[in-house]
Amino acid sequence: MNRRSFIGRLSAIGILASLIASSSRSQTYVVRKGDTLSRIAKRYGTSVQELKKSNRLKSDLIRIGQKLTVPSINAQVAAVRKSTAKIKLNREKWKYIVVHHSATPHGNAKSYDRVDRRHGMENGLAYHFVIGNGRDSKDGEIEIGSRWAKQLHGGHVSKWEYNNHGIGICLVGNFEKEKPTRKQMESLKSLMRYLGDDLLAGKYKFFVHKEINPTLCPGRNFPTKEMHRIFG
Repeated sequence: MNRRSFIGRLSAIGILASLIASSSRSQTYVVRKGDTLSRIAKRYGTSVQELKKSNRLKSDLIRIGQKLTVPSINAQVAAVRKSTAKIKLNREKWKYIVVHHSATPHGNAKSYDRVDRRHGMENGLAYHFVIGNGRDSKDGEIEIGSRWAKQLHGGHVSKWEYNNHGIGICLVGNFEKEKPTRKQMESLKSLMRYLGDDLLAGKYKFFVHKEINPTLCPGRNFPTKEMHRIFG
């Protein structure tokens, strides 16, 4: 490799490192004429609620020249947001968000879909979302099930009220034996904020599976108390 190529490669690495760093931290945005919180949120792939929380705003009122902190957003949730924008969302249907673990060290939405169909579920995958652990899907990857895309009831608990009106989120892993990964928890919290704060405007109740049915799910190593402190 000659000197020019070497310097060029170092430059490219530096630019890449800069991009990675900038994507993981918050940004400052100066409000311009015609801006609204919803327009800024859409531009940066976040939500109005997140903007208000990050800037301690009590209303949607902003002024020209005002500096706003734009929170970094989980890239996986940005993909969910983009996908959800294409469907006919039934906001009135959803009253609960229920979190599970798969109780298996491996798996992803596709493999769970096969199992659920073998068990007689005509709509396949019992959950609306699956969050990977890095084994059969990327660590923290949010896979969107067809039940969410079609706004169908879940098949994740045995009580019809919570299946019909509950959004089911499954994290891959057995949390009786291990902890969810850091990226899984980051994706879960970001997804919860998007679904609960942005889409449902806080009008929902959060549960883990064992609070509805007699089960160990989502396991003793899942931070249930912490999640309730954050999401009620």
